[in-house]
Amino acid sequence: MLYFTRWKALAIVITALVVCLCAVPNFFPEATVKSWPAWAQRRLVLGLDLQGGSYLLLEVDANSVKKDRLDAVRDEARKVLREARIGYTGLNVRNDAVEVRISKDTDVATALSKLRDMSQPLGGLMGGTGQRDLEVSEAGSSVIRIAVTQPAMLDRMRKTIEQSIQIVERRVNELGTVEPIIQRQGTDRILVQVPGLQDPTRLKEILGKTAKMEFRMVDTSVSPDQAQAGRAPADSELLQSATKTDSPQVVKKQILVSGGDLTDAQPGFDQRSGEPIVSFKFNTAGARKFAQATTENVGLPFAIVLDNKVISAPVIREPITGGQGQISGSFTVQSANDLAILLRAGALPAPLTVVEERTVGPGLGQDSIEKGELAAYVGSILVIVFMLVTYRLFGVFANIAVTINVAMIFGILSLLNATLTLPGIAGIVLTVGIAVDSNVLIYERIREELRGGRSPISAIDAGFTRALATILDSNITTFIAAAVLFYIGTGPVRGFAVTLGIGIITTVFTAFTLTRLIVAWWVQWKRPKSVPI
Repeated sequence: MLYFTRWKALAIVITALVVCLCAVPNFFPEATVKSWPAWAQRRLVLGLDLQGGSYLLLEVDANSVKKDRLDAVRDEARKVLREARIGYTGLNVRNDAVEVRISKDTDVATALSKLRDMSQPLGGLMGGTGQRDLEVSEAGSSVIRIAVTQPAMLDRMRKTIEQSIQIVERRVNELGTVEPIIQRQGTDRILVQVPGLQDPTRLKEILGKTAKMEFRMVDTSVSPDQAQAGRAPADSELLQSATKTDSPQVVKKQILVSGGDLTDAQPGFDQRSGEPIVSFKFNTAGARKFAQATTENVGLPFAIVLDNKVISAPVIREPITGGQGQISGSFTVQSANDLAILLRAGALPAPLTVVEERTVGPGLGQDSIEKGELAAYVGSILVIVFMLVTYRLFGVFANIAVTINVAMIFGILSLLNATLTLPGIAGIVLTVGIAVDSNVLIYERIREELRGGRSPISAIDAGFTRALATILDSNITTFIAAAVLFYIGTGPVRGFAVTLGIGIITTVFTAFTLTRLIVAWWVQWKRPKSVPI
């Protein structure tokens, strides 16, 4: 166990050295590090509790989720009844359900059967319970009521939250912020923490927009004044302009192409006028639909609608078959960039409302850093002194290994661009104790072997060999606990779990491999007759 080949010893030293060097960028100012090569710029990111930043608590509009689901049920019911050639009147959403009156009493039974086919079993773990997403019943007087069941609405809300989190994360990352914390809170809320962002105004603007983009035709058969007077066709509606200077537009309800077909959006400038614009690209399906729509409507205006507001209504001069185009309309450079961010990230499935907002100042973070550093220094000094007093020269070996262990933790965290929070610092301090504990196990085993009459070299070798099982057992169980904390916990708990898990890996490496290498070199150099332990 005390014999190392030259290549094995070299591999251990190089591994420890390279990982420790990854922590070096953290000791230089950020401006200095930015002048280094890209691969050398990875460093720790301080969390919200250490460097301050913005805290937003967003709430998903549950009423909007329910309305969208009921609207979809209404449209599907209309399609089913038309395909079955069943006459109906008054198909509308009333009292949290879709109600429709069947024209002929003889068609009610058939309509019930056809509409019940719309109901689907709930997926996932609830699929085996027999619960379905729709409840279709007769409400009397040839009226059929279609209601969304409570489990189905909860499932839709859960999916909406999950989709919203993904889109919020993409939008925040597009802003160029580093390591934001975005997680679900409760049944209908999303927590957003952005370290280092002291002004959350633009963040709120980006997250507060649904960014539901649609391409529709402008209805030229009526004027906006006529539509405002209530004379708009049934398949059209009056939409306000995104800018106060432009007049409203009468737009057809039929969506030619939706924002979901966009694959890219980038801000730019119009080559002729120099005004800021947003260039966009469609996927294959979107390009085909857009080409067909522009081919069939040459010479007519079409509206680009964002969140039910018309941002531009150009006239189709010629068919657009390339699957790409541009949006113009009184943009500033920042508003064009923000719109591009929204389109790239995708539309939110439901509006988000800011219910809580906090800005954490860097002063609080600095105070936390100072107290965390003080705790780490005091704890480390006490551990170092204890090891020196208890194990003398071998205590020096252990302290060297523990120092390298901590440096390796910071190196790996820097390599991962991880966020360091106060719980993370607590995990590092705890790791120091765990690392020393591993050395204590080895050294006490060596003492036992010496008391049993073994020679110094044999006792050292047996101490490392027989302590290995205990070290692995204790560290593996702790690592399992860290893994459970990471997968079940959120936010600061995960930060603690990450540093603890990394610390356990580096502890096994330094306590058993690096310390053993240092002791082996000492044995080869000294050939001791006794062990100073």
